[in-house]
Amino acid sequence: MTPDELKKRTRKFGVAVFKFARTLPTDPATLIVVRQMVSSGSSVGANYRSACRAKSRPDFISKMTTAEEEADETQYWFEFLVEGEVIAKTAAAWFIEEAEQLVKIFVASIKTARGYSR
Repeated sequence: MTPDELKKRTRKFGVAVFKFARTLPTDPATLIVVRQMVSSGSSVGANYRSACRAKSRPDFISKMTTAEEEADETQYWFEFLVEGEVIAKTAAAWFIEEAEQLVKIFVASIKTARGYSR
């Protein structure tokens, strides 16, 4: 996958999270979680784009690590909403899988940049 393809993929993910969030209940407890989910979901692409403009290898690794953490956090919030019975597992499945795949891509890239495998 090229950097431009991954930029598009991460942006698609963030937009999908945003659109999905707009369909969720607006009770106070759910709103708190949804805000966190939208924040982390939209940060994945923003941090990846930032990594693409890194000034050095350590800067790239740092920014990719942030993108990895944001994708993992987004996955967490979707799992949380499923377990909290706010959304159905089927509704969250694509988001959980895509977040997991993005984490794997970022981890592989970080390992390559570090020059070793963990």
